[in-house]
Amino acid sequence: MVSSQIASYLERSSWIRKMFEEGIKLKKTYGEDRVLDLTLGNPDLPPPPQVRETLQKLVENYDPCFHRYMPNAGFPFAREMMAKKVTAEQEVAVNPEDVVMTCGAAGALNIVFKTLLNPGEEVIFPSPFFVEYFFYAENHQGIPKPVPTNPDFSLNLEALERHITPKTKVVLINSPNNPTGQIYTEEEVKGLADLLTQKSKNLGRPIYLVSDEPYRNLAFDGEKVPSIFKYYPNSFIAYSFSKELSLAGERIGFVAVHPEITPKQLILDGLVLCNRILGFVNAPALAQRLATECAFAKVEVSIYQRRRDLICEMLQEAGLEFVKPKGGFFIFPKVPMDDVEFCQRLKERLILAVPGRGFGVSNHIRLSFCVDEETLKKMKTFFVEAVKTILSQA
Repeated sequence: MVSSQIASYLERSSWIRKMFEEGIKLKKTYGEDRVLDLTLGNPDLPPPPQVRETLQKLVENYDPCFHRYMPNAGFPFAREMMAKKVTAEQEVAVNPEDVVMTCGAAGALNIVFKTLLNPGEEVIFPSPFFVEYFFYAENHQGIPKPVPTNPDFSLNLEALERHITPKTKVVLINSPNNPTGQIYTEEEVKGLADLLTQKSKNLGRPIYLVSDEPYRNLAFDGEKVPSIFKYYPNSFIAYSFSKELSLAGERIGFVAVHPEITPKQLILDGLVLCNRILGFVNAPALAQRLATECAFAKVEVSIYQRRRDLICEMLQEAGLEFVKPKGGFFIFPKVPMDDVEFCQRLKERLILAVPGRGFGVSNHIRLSFCVDEETLKKMKTFFVEAVKTILSQA
């Protein structure tokens, strides 16, 4: 028998996996061209040209030492490049020693929580949320606490303030957000920083702010993702190259700490130790070399933006209410009935979506932009008619 905790996790985390498996069955039965699968945020664009060029260069200059262990925090040259990247994106000077290379943003978040959390301390995050946040906090005996956002999925600072207690250790944000695509504004980030500064003063210790940023460079319509480092010194960035370089399978990212975080050296030592003892040991060696050479490259974001626009047109014509995403891979429309039942009825019409309750908010569904434009155009009428039929029967 598995542990009761894992049995519970399997039940709670089943929605995305279940819909993915349903998609495989439907495609096998009806053919891939007849199934509209909007479930997974699996980046499908080709990586930018620099990725292939770097791989070719690595092969041409191959050295067996490429595969050896390196310092647990990562290759010095990789940390140096990531420091330059964070400095440019956060508008705060960051040093190489402020960066630890990790197995993606997931690895970054887990070593941050392992380093910071005592049993029973709270991790607060806005809802809707990426489902794994619950598990990552509980991995390290933390207490996950979702906090409602405003109707447009912007930060509700009043609700956040009400949920902060003497046990609050971390506030975690994700912008652009999965599943809503919302980007928190500069004003919201500054307001959150002011709130945490005051609450930390009241508690006599820091409340740490962690920003999960795998979609930072997938912003649409000229939107800018604000810097948290500019406004709050006790902060971390968890970063991944999975989306902006289409390298999800390479598991490469990093955690960056604010240069004025306290206690800085103790936290950095903790992050490096946790990279080891959680079993990551270090980020993959070849992926570190790849990320170093491609740190400022990214996929063609306009393609995702056009897909977003197509899906918004589909939803509008179908009569569903939605907030237009400002970035990322997803849209989170509202449905006027039970979200699981709505997804089931879509599935009967060979359309796959994920129920919103998997992200903490019922009566919504999550749809992914990781579907090519031609498929969306071809399936547009099919989708609109299917949704209108379901709504007429509700």
